[in-house]
Amino acid sequence: MRLDQRLIAEMIAPGTRVLDIGSGDGALIDHLFRYRGCDARGIELNMELVTKSVAHGLPVVHGDADHDLAHYPHHAFDYVVLQRTLQAVARPREVLRQMLRIGRHAIVSFPNFGHWELRLKLLLSGRMPMTSVWHTPWYETPNIHPCTIRDFLELCKQDGYIVEQWMAVDEEGERAPWRRSIRLANLFGEQALFLLRRRNG
Repeated sequence: MRLDQRLIAEMIAPGTRVLDIGSGDGALIDHLFRYRGCDARGIELNMELVTKSVAHGLPVVHGDADHDLAHYPHHAFDYVVLQRTLQAVARPREVLRQMLRIGRHAIVSFPNFGHWELRLKLLLSGRMPMTSVWHTPWYETPNIHPCTIRDFLELCKQDGYIVEQWMAVDEEGERAPWRRSIRLANLFGEQALFLLRRRNG
């Protein structure tokens, strides 16, 4: 599994109900089922990946985070996971709202557009930066809503979500040593992970 998937798995209590949005090849679902005893299932937009997941016996359906979450009942899951997909959905605020309607907790991971390397490349070149995390040209990228760690925290504050846990990490797997400083995490963290719940949840 990718680094963010391993860290997400650590945030999820064993034996719980999990919906993974943008489940990809189903690696996280498979891990949660095998090693955490979870009732885990997925939604994936890419039909090829859905077929691959189903062929491996994983409960994954074809679906779109922007439109299909509204069909799930309230509190159907203990955790709803959105891994590296927030920046690619059309309505990220609404997707977050739906996640915390159908799940008691939401886990969100995303690449941090506030990372120092992106800032420097944009400043020096005047062009959309490309890195190991942001590696698709602007005219082909699915990332239509890039955000920073501070942007995401501000949205959580506006919408009344409680951040139970957060971390910033780099692509090599090192957790950021600036755990208590949002500003430093926003500058040096390549990826961010958040565990959220509703204020009244």
